[in-house]
Parts: sequence; structure tokens; C-alpha cells
Amino acid sequence: MTGLADLTLRGASDLLAQGKTSAVELLDATLQRLDATEPYVHAYAFVDADGARARASAADKELARGARRSPLHGIPIGVKDLLYTTDMPTEGGSKVLEGFRPDYDATAVQKLREAGAVIVGKTVTHEFAYGQDVPPTRNAWNQACYPGGSSAGSGVAVAVRSAFGAVGTDTGASIRIPASVNGVVGLKPTFGRVSRHGVIGMSFSLDHVGPLARTVEDCALLLQELAGPDSGDPSSLHVADEHFCRELDAGVSGVRIGVDREYYFSDYLTDEVRTSTLAALDELERQGARIVDVRIEEQDLMADVGLVLVVADTSDYHRLLLRTRTSDYSPGVRLMLELGHFVSAPTYLAAQRARAVLRSAVRDAFEHHGLDALAAPTIPRTTMPLEDLSVSPDSESEDSVFLAFLHHNIPSNLTGQPAISVPCGFSSEELPIGLQLIGRPLGEARLFRIARAYERAMPFHERTPPVVSMT
Repeated sequence: MTGLADLTLRGASDLLAQGKTSAVELLDATLQRLDATEPYVHAYAFVDADGARARASAADKELARGARRSPLHGIPIGVKDLLYTTDMPTEGGSKVLEGFRPDYDATAVQKLREAGAVIVGKTVTHEFAYGQDVPPTRNAWNQACYPGGSSAGSGVAVAVRSAFGAVGTDTGASIRIPASVNGVVGLKPTFGRVSRHGVIGMSFSLDHVGPLARTVEDCALLLQELAGPDSGDPSSLHVADEHFCRELDAGVSGVRIGVDREYYFSDYLTDEVRTSTLAALDELERQGARIVDVRIEEQDLMADVGLVLVVADTSDYHRLLLRTRTSDYSPGVRLMLELGHFVSAPTYLAAQRARAVLRSAVRDAFEHHGLDALAAPTIPRTTMPLEDLSVSPDSESEDSVFLAFLHHNIPSNLTGQPAISVPCGFSSEELPIGLQLIGRPLGEARLFRIARAYERAMPFHERTPPVVSMT
């Protein structure tokens, strides 16, 4: 099945710029795909078809008179249901905020609107992004399987082409896991690169907002519009404007990529993920990259430190709501929020001190080895049947899966470094596998360059989920 909805964001943008299609036509194709796939994957919590059509029509009028705002002008985009939107509910996947309509847009949403993007709707998130409930969203490649969390809807919408790109959030992997298990590209930017103003939070010092899309270039185009300082977010970075596509086609000759095999290629890893990831490194080396073995022993403490901070910070964020709307939380989320209050101040402060040591160790390794990136499997396995993923907080199987995902992804949240997941293969069961690249602070352009070089040689992103053919 091919058509307008199957174009990349860049491809659709180019057709719009050339006058070969219209924003309304792109939206109609997107809504048709959405209507066909939603019964199977449930990627959206709310669809604003009428509002999107009005925005698409307005975009066409602007484009017709040559007033093109950006490459996103007229492009249908999905937004995670943690970002405030004035024209759609923002419920965070929870009964606690049922029917809530903010009186202002999140800065990221505002930036999309200013860029001329057509926001189709709000994509499904686990309740308050905590991953303790089972949302209705299903994996794009196998509807009996886990869709990733917590930006599940964003990853699935991009995979089935019911959005040309989407916005997610990432506190400990919530952009990269959905990207990996749904076979799309997802970027967690440098901490502070994208404003979190107007975003329902978990951890003030770990939360990131970032893009998901079908290709590396599409992610770069989205980040171009999302990034920038914001007085509404005191943690946002005031850095010079950057062109994230500037290195896209420069190749990887001379690029140095580190691999901590003891940390990322030992525990938890399945054979198929190991094989696909190592093959990806071989391909980058064939193209001229230098693969450098490194060992950062401090990373062994990352998951423990990160878990303390996430649990404590999230409980603090929900302190008042938990007292007044207790029964509206799902049991798993409520229990985790209650547990967070038992993290003592000395334990929390010790975790923050340890975090500073860990951050320095990772950045020192980059400097010592002259690295442009660290490479690893995004997660140590493919997706899994939903029946194998218990959400009981005392379940050993659920704990092991959660800790495995956290183990591979929390390091870049703790250090604030950018990290991208790009498809690097499929398992024998036709389930996607992701390669993760972790860059220097503010090193997104270099990450895009490396990921793009791999993607062009091994275009796994061009494969279409079976659900699309079914519709």
C-alpha cells in the first residue's frame, strides 16, 4: 500500500514546496490511514480532524502566496498527550486529568504551530508516563506485543504513517524504546535543548522533549523547529541557533565511535540484538568510522542512581494530586507514587552526588578517547508479548524487563547527552531492532550524521508494518 501517507516528512515537504500536492491532501491521506489503522493500534488519545483540516486549509493559502514558514509547514504531526494544547484535552493518559483543557500551549506545541505544522491529535501515553498501566496502544509490527513506553502512541503513529512525525518525552528511554520496538527513529536531545514548559513532568532534571520520525533527516527537521531557549523553562539552554541538517551527508570517515562492550553487550542482551548491533558497527567501520573499545566502570551504577531520582522526583510532582485524587490513579501508578515518598533526603542527595561523578566519568571518556559517539543496542531485546509484561509492581519479570531497559538508556538522561535510536535490523519474528548512538552535549548534528550514514546503507526504515498492508 503506497500513497501520500507513505512519504517521508522531507518527501511530503518537498512536494508541498513544489506545488505538487496540498496540505489538505496530505491531511486527508493521513486521516484515511489513521482511520484504517486505529482499530488495530490505538495510537491516538484524541483526534482533532476538524481543527486539523482548518489548519491545513490555512497552510495551503499561505503556501500559495509564497509564505512558507518552514519544512514543517502543512505537515501532519502527532503530539504526546503530556504536552499542553489549548484546542485539545491534555489528560496524560489518566482519569486524574480527565477533560482537562489548558489555557496555554506547551512551548514545543507553540513552536510547531509557528512552523506551520498541522497537529492531527494527541498520541497515547502510559499514565503520566510512568509505565505502570497498560494503555490501549499496540505495537505496529505485532498487535499482540508491547508498543514501547511511554511515548507509545507517538512511535506507533509514525510507524503506521498516521503522522509524518511526532513529539514525545523521555525521562529514562520513553522516546527511544518506542522508536526501537516500532522500527522508527527517535531522538532524546541534549538536556535543555527543547523547552519543557507546559509539559506534564516526571523528573525536573531528567525529562526531555524530542522528535520521532521515519528517517534521521525527518528527526533533524523536527528538532530544527522544536529547539531553542525559552524563558518559561529555566533549564532551557541559551545557545546559538544551529542547523541540524548541516552534516547529514558528510559520511563517517574519521568519526570515532566508542563501544563499552562490558556494559552494553553483556547482561540482558539477546543473541539477535547482539548480532544486529554488531553488524551495524561493522557497517559504520566499513564506511570509515573508527570503532574504539572503551570501559566506563561508573556506568554500572547508572540504573540504581537513576531509579532513585525518577521515583522520588515523580512522587514529588504528584504530591498534591495524589492526596486529592487518589482513587483516580491506576493501582500500579498509585503504588509507585506512594513508594517514592519513602526515598529519604540523604538517599536522594547521595544519588545526586553520584550522578555528578557519573556525568564527569562519561564526559571524561569522550575526551580521553576523542569520541564523537558511544554506540549500543537501544534496548537489549525486541518487543515482547503483552501477556509477558505484567504491570504488577512486585512482579519479578516486569522488574527485570524494566531494569534492562533502564540499564541501556538511563545513562544519557543522567548525563544530559543526546541519544538517538535508529532501526538496525529485524528479528526472526520480524520485530524491529534499534541501534542507539549517544553523543556529546549539543552534539545532535554529529549524531544525525552518523545515523544517516548507517540508514542510507541499511534502509530498514523503508519496511512497512504488516498492519498497513492489512488496511
